[in-house]
Amino acid sequence: MTWIVGGGGACAAVGDAAMAIATRTAHCVVVYRSIAMGQFRRFGRALAGDVVGVRPQDAALGFALPFGLFNATIGMALLVRRHMYRYGTTTEQLGHVAVTFRRHANLNPAAVMHDRPMTLADHAAAPRIVEPFGLLDCCLETDGACALVLVSPERARDLRHRPVYVTAAAQGTGPRYGCGAWAMHYMPEEAYTTGNTRTLAETLYRTAGVGPHDLDCAQLYDHYTGMVLLQLEDFGICPRGESGPFAAEGALAWPDGALPTNTAGGSLSEAYIHGLNHVVEAVKQLRGVAVNQVPDAELSLVASGSGIPTSALLLRR
Repeated sequence: MTWIVGGGGACAAVGDAAMAIATRTAHCVVVYRSIAMGQFRRFGRALAGDVVGVRPQDAALGFALPFGLFNATIGMALLVRRHMYRYGTTTEQLGHVAVTFRRHANLNPAAVMHDRPMTLADHAAAPRIVEPFGLLDCCLETDGACALVLVSPERARDLRHRPVYVTAAAQGTGPRYGCGAWAMHYMPEEAYTTGNTRTLAETLYRTAGVGPHDLDCAQLYDHYTGMVLLQLEDFGICPRGESGPFAAEGALAWPDGALPTNTAGGSLSEAYIHGLNHVVEAVKQLRGVAVNQVPDAELSLVASGSGIPTSALLLRR
């Protein structure tokens, strides 16, 4: 299985594959993502001559493109800026997210940024892109690929590697969301400083019979540092408005943080493969073979791209 949209689809593809196997529609499914950016264009850029208005969802772009809202960086920056205004979140707290994930990548030989350390001073001095984001708040642009194989639990018992189980899967958004890439900007004020993953969180925890306190690690979609903070709150990992201090206190860091997060480096420092590498890292953690291994990890949350129609998984060993 593959998907045609951006970062919201990785967990959905895995969930759909699991559903196909559970209903005996399929016996073995490969979920993959491959990106070769040099083949067409880099993300975040508009193409001259792009035609708007030929698809049903393009109608909403008439309220976005003429005012400069033409890429994800701008769209997510608005959400995070509002969070800063509302809760006092700071750019230094964003920096702690970036530095933490870079340290994880520095220990991961497969990470693009394996040999490039980062400090808070580096983060603060980076060129500004769209306030409050600087260059080091934004995910990498990389070529790469990864894949997962899904089979039934009965079949998995005969395979060479320790199986990891899809405990819960969810996709979609809350009832006040629209469709398309700018749906987050149609929300009422009380929901605006979210990553549109609160409904997913409720579904996942209810389905699996667990809560955020049961998580051993998390792989959150880090297209931008600030969106990690919004996901921490949406998934109940910390209270609303407290994700900035939570990150600054080292809660996301391996090995001693309260919830080691993006332990391979994430999209900010390992590679940007639309988040399927986050699922791969969760599988490694639960098998006990990760580079930055969380001791005795049993349950991992994986979240796909927030701020757009999205999806999430709970995986268990």
